[in-house]
Amino acid sequence: MEFDFVIVGAGSAGCVLANRLSASGRYTVAVLEAGPRDSNLWIHVPVGYFRTMGNPKTDWRYTTQPDPGVADRAMAWPRGKVLGGSSSINGLLYVRGQAQDFDQWRQLGNTGWAWQDVLPYFQKSETWHGENGSPYRGTDGPLSVQEPRLNREIVDRWVEAAVAAGYKRTHDYNGEDQEGVGYFQTTMKGGRRCSSAVAYLRPAEHRHNLEILTDAQTEKVLLQEGRAIGVRARVNGQMTDIRARCEVVLSAGAIGSPQILMLSGVGDPDSISSHGIETRHALTGVGKNLQDHLQARPIYKTDLSTINVEISNIFKQALIGLRYVLTQSGPMTMAASLGTGFLKTEEHMETPDIQFHIQPFSAQDLGKGPVRHGFSAFTASVLQMRPESAGHLELTSASMDDHPAIHPNYLATETDRRTIVKGIQVARKIAQFEPLKSHVTEEFAPGREIAFDDEAGTLEWARQTAVTIYHPTGTCKMGSDDRAVVDARLRVHGIRGLRVADASIMPVITSGNTNAPCIMIGEKASDMILEDAI
Repeated sequence: MEFDFVIVGAGSAGCVLANRLSASGRYTVAVLEAGPRDSNLWIHVPVGYFRTMGNPKTDWRYTTQPDPGVADRAMAWPRGKVLGGSSSINGLLYVRGQAQDFDQWRQLGNTGWAWQDVLPYFQKSETWHGENGSPYRGTDGPLSVQEPRLNREIVDRWVEAAVAAGYKRTHDYNGEDQEGVGYFQTTMKGGRRCSSAVAYLRPAEHRHNLEILTDAQTEKVLLQEGRAIGVRARVNGQMTDIRARCEVVLSAGAIGSPQILMLSGVGDPDSISSHGIETRHALTGVGKNLQDHLQARPIYKTDLSTINVEISNIFKQALIGLRYVLTQSGPMTMAASLGTGFLKTEEHMETPDIQFHIQPFSAQDLGKGPVRHGFSAFTASVLQMRPESAGHLELTSASMDDHPAIHPNYLATETDRRTIVKGIQVARKIAQFEPLKSHVTEEFAPGREIAFDDEAGTLEWARQTAVTIYHPTGTCKMGSDDRAVVDARLRVHGIRGLRVADASIMPVITSGNTNAPCIMIGEKASDMILEDAI
């Protein structure tokens, strides 16, 4: 098989690339996805992430190494293994990040990635169904973004309590200013998930010049005299070489893309040679600079109704299901969180440094399906948006079937430890204000055993209980320093005809959920590739 462009990974960015590169009909394009088609019903039902995360048919089911920063715990890291990638199994939350995030990318030497450069791509990608008239929002893009189709009194009260505590209200955190409390925007169309596959791949899948290959796991990039000439992949069980006349684009995500590079002989020679892999091109930054958002999850019992009790028996669940079938509304349209807040832990800060995910339910482990506490409660999850800590991943063998070893390196700096403690303190502070306080019957976690000003106890609780919020980034970072993997046009340093376009190219993680920036990266990469192909 031979194509002009070969895209590895049909995820948040890969689906965008497949659509845009094939749109003119001038080029032939193949997109390879290791997982199946997105035919699983639970992918398209918004609340279905509880069924698809952890499911080996749709999730790579990565697991980190035990991490000293979180009490030597290993952590599940779900990533999508299906058309749409993680946009098919994520929590549907749409967050662009702060303008300063992208200005920082530019300040690091990445020309063309400042906020004013990337804003047009955010706008191009979306159709915003909320309040019209904002110069920051898109109106006719493939990705449907809308306000929640569900509300709960406990979330309304949390937002009002946060305002009473002195934090401002925001009606569009993706507009001019991110700061404030309000409600999440979601990647939904009506009552169904709008993944990258739904938005970009489905409208393009019948084009004569686009080949979508599922059950196609890429082993390595084929290199010849310093140029990528294709990939070797197992397609429906058979090893196949797929040639690229113009370029290979890796969009396999922050774990998959560096793993493929290392298996191809591109990476740190000392690391990859230990697995018997010949170094084809030395790039010591491959797999380094791994960043993720770590969430602490304060939980409060309440006398108001929450999802915990609303799905407490089969009869209630049946009614919820029937409501969804008839009206595409109700709890089955619930994204991973309803309320949010982008707040500062210190007044002197220029921009918010913590983010809240307010969920009208609670569980000991949100990644283990819809098993809730037996009491009514809500979760005020809080995370540090710009962690200083960075980890790495490395191969465990020369086989593409063996997952790499993931070392997140959480809470490795004093700033990160201090910020998670202050974030938890902000959560506890807000719970003390009306109209929320009178409906909180107990702080279930961290609990009364840990005093508000007990910073050491609070930090230890975070170490013992905090979990990923599924935002790995940075492992093929963009830049020109000795740890950079791609340049500002996403070309792999030192190899012609090879780019990376996904979350791995972020030099610094964005302030918030990462799906929207990945789609933007796909849009911008598409334009750059087409410009360079002329």
